[in-house]
Parts: sequence; C-alpha cells; structure tokens
Amino acid sequence: MNPIFNRIFLSTVAACGIANAQNSAVNYDNIIRQVQMPDGFEWDVPVNPTGEQASALEINPGGARFELHTQMNVSPFTSFVLDSKYVGSYVPIAQIAIRSEDTTWTVIPRTRADRPFFVDVTVTGLLAGDDVPVPSKSVKFFRHVQSYGAGGTGENLDRSQATLLTQWQIGQNGPQTLTFEFNEVPGGNLLKIRGEERFSAYSLADYQAPEQQLSSQYIEIWPVADGSISGITHNEQIRFRVPAITLAANDLYPGSSVYAQVYKGDKRDDTVFRVDAFLVPGSHRSNPSGMVPWDVMLPIDYWDTVLMEDGRWTIELVTETPFKTTENPSGIERLAFATFDLDRTIEMNGTFTTVE
Repeated sequence: MNPIFNRIFLSTVAACGIANAQNSAVNYDNIIRQVQMPDGFEWDVPVNPTGEQASALEINPGGARFELHTQMNVSPFTSFVLDSKYVGSYVPIAQIAIRSEDTTWTVIPRTRADRPFFVDVTVTGLLAGDDVPVPSKSVKFFRHVQSYGAGGTGENLDRSQATLLTQWQIGQNGPQTLTFEFNEVPGGNLLKIRGEERFSAYSLADYQAPEQQLSSQYIEIWPVADGSISGITHNEQIRFRVPAITLAANDLYPGSSVYAQVYKGDKRDDTVFRVDAFLVPGSHRSNPSGMVPWDVMLPIDYWDTVLMEDGRWTIELVTETPFKTTENPSGIERLAFATFDLDRTIEMNGTFTTVE
C-alpha cells in the first residue's frame, strides 16, 4: 500500500463535495466507501466535512474505487453520491467539477433550463510510449442526460436509465473547460425541462481491471418560472374599491423568492429593484425547501393601502433569482403585470332650492 498517495486522494475527495454539503441548513452524515477491485468488497469509513486520512484497506493490483456519500440526518434522509474516484497502479487521475451561474447550491450543482453551465475537466498521470499499458494513455469521457418527468424532483432516480448523448477520449494531461450554452435534457417544452446532465471519466479496461469510473458529477436542470395575476385586467378602469386579486407562480427556482410590487405609471422595460415601488402586503414568499422548484398561489385583498393617490398604476409579480448577470445584475425577473387606472374620486351633481 502507498499510504501517502491514499491520504492525498481521500483529502481531495472530501474537499470536492462535503464542504459544500455542510453549508446547507440541513445536517449531513458523510462516508467514503472503498470498493476493492476486482472482487467488489466494500468498506465504509465515516469522515468529517474536511480533512484527510489514509485508506482503510490496501490497494489491490486491480485498484479500488472511492465513493463520497452524504446523507441528510433528518427526514426524508435523502442520500447523494457527491463524487467517485478510481485508483490503480498506472491508471491516470481525472477530476470533474461543474459550475453554473447559481452559486447558492449546497450539495449538487444546479441551473435553470435557459442558462449555460460549465464543466471543468482535469486529467493527470497520462503516459506516452509504446512500452506503457494502454489504460495509461487516455481516458474516456461520457455525457449522459436524463429527464425527471413532469413535476419530478429526481428522488429515487434510476440513473442506469440515462441516455448516453456523446462520448470521446482525452489523451492529454491538463485542465480544460467545456461550455454548454444549452442543456440537452429531453422534453417537449424546453423552458420547462426537469432533469440532469451527468459527466463521467472512465479508465480503459485491461487484464488487471475492467473499465472503471474515475470521476463523475451531475448538474440538476430546473424549469423557468411563469406566473399570473387574476382579478384585475390590463388597462382596467377601477372606481372606488380596488378588487381582490390572486397571484400565482409556477416552477419557482430553488432558493428564489416571489412578491408583487406596484408603482405609478405604465410598465417599465427593466425589472430592477425599484425605490419608488411599494410591496403589495402579504405577497412576499420564499422557497420553503430551497432544493427543488415550488409553486405558490396567494389571494390578496385590501391592498389599496399602498395606492397613495389616484392615477395610472402598474402591478408586477416578480421573482428574485440567483442569476445575477451583467445583463440583469439584480436577478429580478417579471412573471406577470397589469397596468390600470384608479379613480376613487366621488363626484356629486345636484341643485339646491329653498321654500319660502
């Protein structure tokens, strides 16, 4: 056994995933599972969020696979495989990390169906020459896609049913970044995709060990939200009492919030935070779980307290998302709006007479 090498490896795995998991409000229990090759014997070792330790078992000539598992220690006790590495005597090392514009995720990378994401791949230990084993010269790289289905969250997903989209071989050491402007998760309405993309690196098989997964990570793809304001129509003339309305929002992104605001005048093109806007009372909601998309329906009445004067007003239903970009630094996006004219003035016409 090479304890120094094993200690470095386990430290790298822990730093890749557990530290992110512990940033969540939910507590997690973490283990590293060592799977010996070629017999498949498994050994689990509890680990801290950060740190390093030597592997529990010696590495056989066929190598060993190390899997980083984390499990919620509260109901529903969901578990995740955050990372996986294979170690062999001459097998190269591959590391995969996925990034998106959403930097708020805690356990698994995620993004929205209309946003890009990035895959960082680093390969080290590749050898060259006619006298070196074939598995030491290159690694295989796979891209799988899988839909969660309508309303799905990926819970208890059978990832063996994922579709292999592309594959190729990497024959050079060093880092590279792959940019994906759009996801390829199958579905009819591309803005309402729910699913994941998985990227994996595998070793080449030889007489000592079969093809083994060197590294793998997936990113969740969640739908684009939509919403509506009912009870009031665009360009409506409102006299006396402001009507009750219902705010509805669907597929709100994990970690986002939603609220309604009103301001004087017609709808404006931008959706930044407005210093001259008023929050509609009772309209603000935040994602209760922060991990999966959510829906909300809010009946609102007696909201005319924020309409300080008569005239032309606009009400907007907006969501504040983690996607703060150069084009939209606030991350605020409009889901629905209605512009209306308010006239609460009471006019009385009549005559006054006297009898003598």
